[in-house]
Amino acid sequence: MAYILALDQGTTSSRAILFDEAGAIAATAQHEFEQFYPQPGWVEHDPTEILTSQLACAVEALGRAGALPKNIAAIGITNQRETVIVWERATGKAIHPAIVWQDRRTAAQCEALVASGVEDAVSAKTGLVLDPYFSATKVAWILDNVPGARARAERGELAFGTVDSWLVWHLTSGQRHVTDATNASRTLLFNIVKGEWDTELLRIFGVPESMLPEVIWSSERVGEVTTTLGLGGVTIAGIAGDQQAALFGQLCWRAGEAKNTYGTGCFLLQNIGTGVDGNGTGFVRSKHRLITTLAASAEHRLEYALEGSIFIGGAVVQWLRDNLKLIGSSAEVEALAASVPDSGGVVFVPAFVGLGAPHWDPHASGMLIGLRRGTSPGHIARAALESIAFQVADVLEAVQSETTPLAALRVDGGAAVNNLLMQFQADVLGVPVVRPQVTETTALGAAYLAGLATGFWANPEELRAKRQGDARFEPRMDAAKRAERRGLWQRAVERAKGWSA
Repeated sequence: MAYILALDQGTTSSRAILFDEAGAIAATAQHEFEQFYPQPGWVEHDPTEILTSQLACAVEALGRAGALPKNIAAIGITNQRETVIVWERATGKAIHPAIVWQDRRTAAQCEALVASGVEDAVSAKTGLVLDPYFSATKVAWILDNVPGARARAERGELAFGTVDSWLVWHLTSGQRHVTDATNASRTLLFNIVKGEWDTELLRIFGVPESMLPEVIWSSERVGEVTTTLGLGGVTIAGIAGDQQAALFGQLCWRAGEAKNTYGTGCFLLQNIGTGVDGNGTGFVRSKHRLITTLAASAEHRLEYALEGSIFIGGAVVQWLRDNLKLIGSSAEVEALAASVPDSGGVVFVPAFVGLGAPHWDPHASGMLIGLRRGTSPGHIARAALESIAFQVADVLEAVQSETTPLAALRVDGGAAVNNLLMQFQADVLGVPVVRPQVTETTALGAAYLAGLATGFWANPEELRAKRQGDARFEPRMDAAKRAERRGLWQRAVERAKGWSA
């Protein structure tokens, strides 16, 4: 039996999934890794632990399927996107912990750049806003805070990459220093109109060009694995940032199709095709501070998506587990939330690392309000789940103000298996929510990209024909109740935005 191996390197865990020719999961392995919070608002990972956990998952998944490297037609890689790693070219060792996409340490630098008046010029080239979320200011911070790093970078001794670059570098023993266009589009350094690294952006952010990886298409042969850890000789043929991989895996290949992924954060993307405006002079830019980003394409052309990024999605469930100890495992949250008929007036705004789209407030703080004498753990758990759905509704409202209304929202990711959350999501949106049979569409998208590049699947139409078994959640809440609940949420968000300790 032949398989595609998807390496799904996420924010809190590394996973490896084997997909067969029908797109079904044959085997999977997952390992969580440690999160580091050295200061308030700072989030770091150990780059070595990212690599070793990912390799261990790959070998474990092959073992569970009884597969050998000769059974693997190709490897597809998908990754947490804006997380930054800088390493020595000579040794492959990172010079600093990975700075995670959630990290807010460069908020002041971003605010200074906004005050200097460069944001519009940056956005016109990148489709992004000036926020610590993206990679460029993180790279600059490492260069300015690790002794000697900037001088070494200027001499060409250091390499920079998002997590995909880090993995490919080590899988190929340093032979390939690459990133795909979707990951490059998240750095604030890549011109998504021209499809190239931009000299002016490199100057603005103070990042030497010598550090940059080569930009490749999301679906093409990259190179062969050289490691001896059970993957030697297997071709790497697909790379995409996690949310673009999920968009591709959800078969959202036409303009107007959209999905939301419920992972550590939540990410709603709508395909806008080639994204060219009516005059044929440039890509579509959001009027509501949504992101315009590159979508993964098997056609080797620039395609775009509108994106709303929510920083804390499923991570709020981890917070209930690890900080409040209300549940022993994330899977227990649905039963706890279902133990009460509603949230009892409790509203939870999980702005632990500020607020993302459409608010973009790095200083907002988390808020749990509406507590009463009778408030129980069930009410808090339900409010936590509802906070995920409310944030998605805020983003979708902004998206729909710029595009045609959605007929349905396609969903995936770990929290999408929660039926209570999916039903509430349909209720507060007022549109159906559609969940595919295989919810691991981030990994599936990476597998699709790799399989199309190597002929494992003949064409995209073959993939569409294989899909079946979607679950559909229809809205049950009436318009008046929906407006009431959204109003309570929005008032709580405004308080969270004003509450900066």
